[in-house]
Amino acid sequence: MNLVKICLGCGNKCRLADPGDLELHLQDRVVLENDDGLRLGRVVAILPDFDPQLARAAQVKTLLRRATPEDLAQEEKNRLLEQRAHEFCQRRTQTLHLPIYLVEVDCLFDASKIIFYFTAPGRVDFRELVKDLVQEFRTRIELRQIGVRHRAKMVGGLGICGRGLCCAQFIQDFEPVSVRMAKEQQLSLNPNKISGICGRLMCCLTYEYASYQEIRRNLPRLGKRIATPEGEGKIVRYNLIRETVTLELEDKRELEIPLSQLPMGYQEEAGQ
Repeated sequence: MNLVKICLGCGNKCRLADPGDLELHLQDRVVLENDDGLRLGRVVAILPDFDPQLARAAQVKTLLRRATPEDLAQEEKNRLLEQRAHEFCQRRTQTLHLPIYLVEVDCLFDASKIIFYFTAPGRVDFRELVKDLVQEFRTRIELRQIGVRHRAKMVGGLGICGRGLCCAQFIQDFEPVSVRMAKEQQLSLNPNKISGICGRLMCCLTYEYASYQEIRRNLPRLGKRIATPEGEGKIVRYNLIRETVTLELEDKRELEIPLSQLPMGYQEEAGQ
């Protein structure tokens, strides 16, 4: 099954679509039927021989046509409308003294609805704002409150690693992240070091978490006493990447040894 991956632009959302009889190339502009209506997107990947079962799970969208000059002109009008709507909403928010941070304005391709994405410290009564927006733009209006992680995804930026934010580059759906993941990977628990620019725990803490869990299953618990050629020692720490343990000997010296050099009984116990 041949499919194409379409980037819709807003929040870097991507969808899989069946090109049908269309012969598409990378960066081609196309119009597809999305869950919320027509969208104009860009081909970012061509996926030949895609697994049909995975395609059904991914909810493949309907690709209508390659974008025409009229479609591109409509998209340009939509961008200008979004800019005007953003400025108008900002002014009305300040006038109504609403505690809203307007993140992004998204106009559907056929201009049948304008969506305003915002963050706020709590629930906000924006009924008066909606009335003003409807009166000004004469179309359906939706105000959608999002979290700070989705705000970072839409706005973009650089992480502490110096690269573009993962959420803005390729992450489609956020996974739960916990402090336990940082502990498992022996990272500093300083919030400034394990938090992203959104103020939440970094998404990348999930990337290697399963690998660290697998490695840790082969390591004995801290405090275990082990006999070595240099005397008995107590395990005080371990290095998950090198798969070594550090022992504190009776004379307070420290000795680092590979897990493979532990007595056989302790290796079997660690693997349980």
